[in-house]
Amino acid sequence: MSSENNLLPLLIDSDQLEKALGGEDLLIIDVSCTRECYDQGHVPGAVFLDYRRLFSGSTPVPNKLPTVEQLSTLFSELGLNRNTHVVAYDDEGGGWAGRLLWTLEVMGHSRYSYLNGGILAWRADGKVQQQDSNVPTVSDYTADHINLNERIEREELQSKIGSENFAVWDSRSRGEYDGTASKAERAGHIPTAIHFEWTSAMDKDNELRIRDMAELMTELNTKGLTMDCEIATYCQSHHRSGFTWLLGKILGFKQVRAYDGSWNEWGNRSDTPIET
Repeated sequence: MSSENNLLPLLIDSDQLEKALGGEDLLIIDVSCTRECYDQGHVPGAVFLDYRRLFSGSTPVPNKLPTVEQLSTLFSELGLNRNTHVVAYDDEGGGWAGRLLWTLEVMGHSRYSYLNGGILAWRADGKVQQQDSNVPTVSDYTADHINLNERIEREELQSKIGSENFAVWDSRSRGEYDGTASKAERAGHIPTAIHFEWTSAMDKDNELRIRDMAELMTELNTKGLTMDCEIATYCQSHHRSGFTWLLGKILGFKQVRAYDGSWNEWGNRSDTPIET
């Protein structure tokens, strides 16, 4: 890896990425919500990833982590190798980019960065965009589920509810949390869950870049999401919580784990406790 890429921190801005463009072992992945956004203009060299590839697609909870075989196929197609430094971005403030980076972390691939504000920030900063598609050089990548401490499954989460120094972060809308809106058979939230909607951390007047870190820490701490907690974050499908997982990493929380089953699993079972 070039020294340039090696110096890229977890959170980068458009100037840092611009300087790194063309670097050896740099893989830029655009996980925007639509292919049209990518075609309109993307970071030079970026390849497009359909976010649905980050779901297993298997019933009854299709949004869960893909199998080792699925991940090996996907990241071989993307051209990943052990030395690759991945830069992820999207067009919505970090949900799909976060889901991608969480997947890499679960795979034990920790060389990655998030472009703050994604393509919206890149465009607003007047950076050069590319319209032509980029086809990655296929690799032979063997994935595995290595860092499973980044993930929490339903049984473990259920057993830890109410435990000391364990907090649950609900990143959905207020209506979903309160139970007045639902995308599952049952409405409400996981007992003890603290509500902090994912977009609350984004600066809507600054291309969805992450808001002032000190202010965010104060707000989260006040709610009970503190540095010493083990935090489990979820949403409906571990898309919005892709961003809150990433935010926890950026803020330096001791342990943030993603519940990838999320409400799509919890709210569609009859044996899970629910509060409204």
